Amino acid sequence: MRRLVSTALALFGAFLPPALAQQPQRSECLAMAQSAPRAMPVAFRQAASSAEVEITYAGHSTYFIDTPGGLRIATDYSGAYQVGRLPDLVTMNRAHSTHYSLFPDKRIPHVLHGWGEDGKPAIVSERISDAFIRNVTTDIRRYFGDDAGTDMIRDGNSIFIFEVAGLCIGHLGHLHHKLDDSHFAQIGRLDIVMVPIDGTYTMSLDGVSEITRRLRASVVLPMHRFATPLDDFMRRIGQQFEIDRRTERSFRMSRDALPSKPTVIILDGV
Repeated sequence: MRRLVSTALALFGAFLPPALAQQPQRSECLAMAQSAPRAMPVAFRQAASSAEVEITYAGHSTYFIDTPGGLRIATDYSGAYQVGRLPDLVTMNRAHSTHYSLFPDKRIPHVLHGWGEDGKPAIVSERISDAFIRNVTTDIRRYFGDDAGTDMIRDGNSIFIFEVAGLCIGHLGHLHHKLDDSHFAQIGRLDIVMVPIDGTYTMSLDGVSEITRRLRASVVLPMHRFATPLDDFMRRIGQQFEIDRRTERSFRMSRDALPSKPTVIILDGV
């Protein structure tokens, strides 16, 4: 009887329309952001979120994310900022050559571009090992000397979101403009967000501070820092954020260990 049921299910799956057979992966961060709060037993919450993610600031806009399952992710990867072993998965944005490489090490098995081809937006929705990776496209300014006639390249870059160990981790990339309601809806809930604070090459400090406040992540990780006075950024995002300055370049975080008050963590060990 069990064999007959298995055979029937296999035949049913074979006749599913392609659109149903290839449903996109489900985002837990979007589901949690869109659903009403619900009670969860303490014991279950602790069991589901005890795994830790290690985050390392390599420099510029490159953070390494090491998952409990052993996957190593590198953001805005150009190859110039390397810490420890080679990543298994890299994301890239093309605003400047320090955020991507067209010739990454061939030993990196997964290379995800934040831009599409032939004017189409990049669509990333992949589960790799114990991480689910997706993107939200944004526009970028054109390169110097590009005479295409418009100021911006539509969907030229991406915000990448990494869902792992119950955490929702966002990397804003080389962001060039304010986000509207549709962007925030696509991003969903973030626990940790990596934010460019240069104030010039990406966007103004006022603009990025407004985005940081609205995202309401528990942990804010500045990047693309250059000589920006940290006090300027802290003053703009408001007193509701605490600051945690560390001499290390790495830290570990689990869902249970998220700070109760929004915190900006500065990793000075680079």
